[in-house]
This record gives sequence, C-alpha cells and structure tokens, in this order.
Amino acid sequence: MHLPYAVSTASAPEAGLDALRTSWSAWTASLDWTDVSAFWAEVSPYFPVAVAGTIVWGLWLYRFILSHRAKPIVTDHRATTSVVVPSFHEDPDILMSALESWRAQRPDEIIIVLDVEDLDAYARIEALQDPTITPILFHHVGKRSALGAGIRLAKHDILVLTDSDTWWQPDLLRNVQMPFIDPLVGAVGTHQTVYKRETSVWRRIADWLVNLRYLDYVPAMGAAGAVPCISGRTAVYRRSAVLPVLEHLENEYFLGKRCISGDDGRLTWLVLASGYKTVHQSTARALSMFPASFRAFVKQRVRWSRNSYRCYLTAIGTGWLWRVPFITKVTVLQILLTPVTMGLTMFYLIFNRLDFTVLGVSAALCWLLLGRGIRGISHLRRHPRDILILPVLAFAVILVALPIKLYAFATMNKQGWLTRHADQIGGDGQDAVSLETGTADKSGQEVVA
Repeated sequence: MHLPYAVSTASAPEAGLDALRTSWSAWTASLDWTDVSAFWAEVSPYFPVAVAGTIVWGLWLYRFILSHRAKPIVTDHRATTSVVVPSFHEDPDILMSALESWRAQRPDEIIIVLDVEDLDAYARIEALQDPTITPILFHHVGKRSALGAGIRLAKHDILVLTDSDTWWQPDLLRNVQMPFIDPLVGAVGTHQTVYKRETSVWRRIADWLVNLRYLDYVPAMGAAGAVPCISGRTAVYRRSAVLPVLEHLENEYFLGKRCISGDDGRLTWLVLASGYKTVHQSTARALSMFPASFRAFVKQRVRWSRNSYRCYLTAIGTGWLWRVPFITKVTVLQILLTPVTMGLTMFYLIFNRLDFTVLGVSAALCWLLLGRGIRGISHLRRHPRDILILPVLAFAVILVALPIKLYAFATMNKQGWLTRHADQIGGDGQDAVSLETGTADKSGQEVVA
C-alpha cells in the first residue's frame, strides 16, 4: 500500500537533529576560546580542594541522614543489673549527688570501687545503710584495675559501668535494658551531655561537640550494630560478653607499655571482636561533668586523642576494623586522618589560594563559620543562643584537629590520666566549686561564664 505521509514522518526527527547540529555549531563558533582557557586556568587549581570537600561533605551528609533516621530500640525486655563505679579521689559532694540519681532507678546492686584514701566518701556511703550499695576500698592502679575489681564482684546479667561524676536522667536504666532482647547485642551506649553547661564557655563548647557526636554520628553506627567506642561515662554491657575478655581489658600493652586510660574504647573493640553488636540507645540519657577551664579542656582532648590513636591503630593492626560495617570503617579512618586532611587543605588554601586582603580574609572566615554552623545545626536547634560562640567553636575544632591531635599522635604511648591527680580531690576544673559560675578552678584560672 502506498503511504504518501511516511516520508514526511520519518524526516521530522532528522530535521530536528539538523537544527540542533546547526545551533551547536553556531554556538561553538561564537565562543571566544581565549576566555574559556582563561576561565579554566583560574578554576582548575581549586579542583583538588573541591574534590576533597565533596567527599568530606558527602560522607557527613550520608552519616547525618542515617543518624536522623535511626530510631531508639523499644522492647519489654528486662534483666538484672549491676552498676559498677570506679571512683578515684572524686569530690564527695559530686559522688553523693550522682549516687542519688543511680539509686532512684533501683538497680539490683551498686558497687563503688573507691581508692584506699577516699575514706570520707566511703564513710558517707556506708552511712546510707543501703543494702544494695557496696563501697569497697581498693588500691587503684588506673581506672581499668578498679573496673576489673568491680566487675568481678558483680552478680547480675547486665553491667552498667558508670563514671563517678555522671548523673542518670529518668528511665535510663529501663531504656538501656531494651536492646539486650537481641542475644547478639553485647553493649549499649547512652546519649550523654554536659552537666550544668552554662557555668563555663568551655562546658558549652564540650556540650556542642558531644551533642554532634550523639545526634549526627553515633546513631548511624549504632543502627549498623558497630559503635566503635561506647563512652565510659555510662556504658552498658552483657556480663557474659565482658568476663571472657576482662583480662585483656586490664592488661593491655601498646608498644611495650601498659595502657592506663582508654578503657572504654578497648572494651568496646574486645566485645566487637567477640562477634557481638554494639548499639546506641538515644532514649537513655546521662549528664556528666566536663572541665570548666581551657587548660583542663585541652588536657582532656589530648588524653582522648591518644586513646583514639592507640585504640583504632590496634583495631587496624588486628584486622578488627575491616570486619565492621562501612559506616564505622569510614568514621574511624576519618578520625585517624583528620590532621592530615584538614592540615593539607588549610595549607593549600592559605599558601596557594587565599587572597591576603581584608576582603579575602573576611570571605575565608565567613566561609569557615558558615560550614561549621551548618555542621552544628542539630545542636543549634536545641541551643540557638550558642550561635554567639560559633567563632569559639570553630577555633576549638581547629585546635583539636591539628595541634592537639598531632601532639597526641607523637606522644600516643605516653600513659596517664592528665586531669586527675593523687594529691587532688576531683578532676581538674571538675569539682563542685567549678559549678559556680565565675569561680576559679584549681589552677587559679578564671572560669568564663
């Protein structure tokens, strides 16, 4: 059959393609290739930073979304509980106040491992005449030794390891039991914030940093069943998962030296390596003392950074890191490599790209604060007034990521607690007096409100 319209139908797409080719040719002919080359020469030096920034921000967004999609674990599971509290020269007022928050939630037993010199605290605890509380005097050889002594005395299914300067919020004990309905769960972490954060600018900075950890980072790894460090301020373990590895917690050596601090990261990885999951329970909330002074803030960050390097390098060396989910792997590697990535980026921008004019420096600072503000959005939604200390936060992040972490890496095998001393009651900037706004800490430095 003759179809006179077939030719015109077939030629329509060809006509359209011809029109596009003509338009493209006309556009390319009109280009001034000198301008294009100049534009490329101007833009191409920024490509390394652009690629690095895309990767870093992409990973942050990925973790942020996963964390905010994670839900608390809700079950009817209940178990018997033993609270174990290592206490080395804690301010007795702080310890007794925290103890009341633990007692209120009715654990089956509370074991407080005091140093042999903490006689005042021992007498005050004994005076309570509470049969569920067992204070013991023990010669502390680091926190791990006290934990070991308390854990061996514990009788019940769930171990709740709690710092002596940490207060539980209502229902913490009930909520941390829920995830243990899964027999593969070996440890449960809690959401911790800073006690009386308004008493010092450095407590507010610490609160900002820990809020981001527990809002934007940890829930994603908890949902995957592999939180790499269940913070020891309040860490909850299945007793049957801890007892087989307890000796490895107490007697850890790194490059020939016995490890003193870093017990929480070590125990977390021992449990992970045993095949258990470590999860996060956002509804279990605790408040903990943090340093009020800049000096003590820096000391604490040095100790934590040393602990992280030893813990995560051990996890890499033993192969443990390669067996955990991707989100945990990449987070640990980012923690380890932060001084390298941030240092190279800042060096490149400052010495190769930054325009040292008032406008150029101002633009760079605004960009820095904008980026830090975006990353702090979860905290700022809860504490909008903290936008006023955003420059201090940006300074603190750079301080921790570069000089502190570099120093900690170089001295990672230097063992010690740094913020607690045999001749001092309470930690540096962490005693009851430091909770009074505007008072001085033990080093004589003024606490900024």
